[in-house]
Amino acid sequence: MDRRHFLHTAGAAAAAAPQLLRGQQKVFRIGFIGLGRRGLDNMQAALKREDCQVVAICEIYPPNLEKARKLAPDAKVYPDFRDLIAAPDIDAICIATPDHWHAYMSVEACKAGKDVYVEKPISVTVHEGQMMVQAARKYDRVVQVGTQQRSGDHFQHVVEMIRADEIGDISFVRTWNYGNSYPEGIGNPPDGPPPEGLDWDMWLGPAPERPFNANRFGIDPNAFSHFRWFWDYAGGMMTDWGVHLLDIVLWATDQPGPTSVMALGDKYVLQDNRETPDTIVATYEFPSFACTYENRVCNAQSMFKQGYGILFHGTKGTLFVDRARWEILPETERVETGSRDRMAAAQGKAGNNSTAAHWEDFVTAMRDRTKPVSDILEGHRSTTAALLGNVAMRSRQRMNWDPVAETTDNDEARTYLRRDYRPPWKLEL
Repeated sequence: MDRRHFLHTAGAAAAAAPQLLRGQQKVFRIGFIGLGRRGLDNMQAALKREDCQVVAICEIYPPNLEKARKLAPDAKVYPDFRDLIAAPDIDAICIATPDHWHAYMSVEACKAGKDVYVEKPISVTVHEGQMMVQAARKYDRVVQVGTQQRSGDHFQHVVEMIRADEIGDISFVRTWNYGNSYPEGIGNPPDGPPPEGLDWDMWLGPAPERPFNANRFGIDPNAFSHFRWFWDYAGGMMTDWGVHLLDIVLWATDQPGPTSVMALGDKYVLQDNRETPDTIVATYEFPSFACTYENRVCNAQSMFKQGYGILFHGTKGTLFVDRARWEILPETERVETGSRDRMAAAQGKAGNNSTAAHWEDFVTAMRDRTKPVSDILEGHRSTTAALLGNVAMRSRQRMNWDPVAETTDNDEARTYLRRDYRPPWKLEL
């Protein structure tokens, strides 16, 4: 079995693009919706490819739109994303909007016959993610999720080592990311009028109607966009960074999701108007191991060398990985005499640009009609794991979870798994 097949576990049969003659290279016409920091990163990755053409852009915040127009001056500008999705001369759409728009736009793009590259987290509720998976399958679309670590060659090597049982039986996995914001955080700006040229009602879309607030909109060139700190649009660091880390855990251990979740956390220190916690500790139970995710926003001191990462604790050694490198930490001398089955110290570094490689994978999947490395089902499962951490924290209860049926017997937790859209928006297949 070759490396690509092993890592993708793709079930779709390859099929040649019908509009091509043998030997010709398909050039994919890409439309971009949402052109903030991550949207521009994706656009630049596409612009560097000879087999991609940026033909359309949609961004409702004028300063972001101007940046995009400078990068792709020949692209058609669409004021309304619905017109971009409906355009017949577009093959695929990249969605890098605030999180609360991901599900609706992705489903509509699939219905319009477009392939999709959608940023993580894919949704703000489990139900939205389920609908996205159903849409991709119903309309036979390639949907790549922006969990680009899966295209990092050193992450792929780590997955191979773990699946080959090189670190032994795993009993515990730790994931974390820490920050050191000041107690005043993002501040407490008053509600007020939106910036000139911004359609605030369209920005809100299916989210509840709220007055404009600079933090809810949250453009900050020196920090994360602040919409992430409000439940209407996102899930805090749990869904922003937790998705990336938990994604590698699920991938490496070949698990669809946890069987139970517990979490504690709150807004303990920050004095700003955010809603999401500044501290959270989530514990996930799997059939053969436990996993934790920790986040602190106001104190970055760590017992580890890095402020974020993953530690897989096996019977033969511990494997650390982040975006820069991996390292084997040998097991200490055992209580029993002898040192059999101990791994030697080893390490390796990242060797490729994961975003560029992720676009390579996306284009290959579109051309061959196969599932990409971050197929929508995998992205849904990783997003769900992060969402469940927030659900357990907000409900203040341990929740049992069936990762295949995606159901819980916890009535309080169940209320967080879906929510109604603000009219006239409807999420429909």
